[in-house]
Amino acid sequence: MRTESRLFTGVAVFFGGTAVLYGWWSAEPAGTAALIIAFLMASLVAFFFRVQHHRRGPRAQDLDDAEVADSAGPLEFFPPHSPWPITIALGAVVLALGIVYGLWLALIGFGVVALAVSGLVFQYARRGVQRSSPPEGDGSRSDSPTSTRSP
Repeated sequence: MRTESRLFTGVAVFFGGTAVLYGWWSAEPAGTAALIIAFLMASLVAFFFRVQHHRRGPRAQDLDDAEVADSAGPLEFFPPHSPWPITIALGAVVLALGIVYGLWLALIGFGVVALAVSGLVFQYARRGVQRSSPPEGDGSRSDSPTSTRSP
């Protein structure tokens, strides 16, 4: 993830410099705001990649002498199904209709979106916690608090 971090850091520097120059030479606040938003988004992605690189270490793609077989194996956990993306879409539709028809509907849509986003974020938050019962006849619990199996 080191390469991706450097790439998005370069993109963020480009948008940051462009925002400063554009804001200095033009009197238009909308373009400056759009460039600042682009700078912030690229900075967020670069920060995420940098943290992941420090947390997980270099991947096989980051090493110069790596072979194709070095990156073999399980990739990550991919959830099999989730009701939250369609709930977010429904909430976004209600929120957009609320902007047109009234504040009360927009507030309902915002509530649905907030609930769905929190559901999506925390859906597998306890995925690594072991939920198995103790072995029969032993009566003691396992010392290992984590498991790699999905719920």
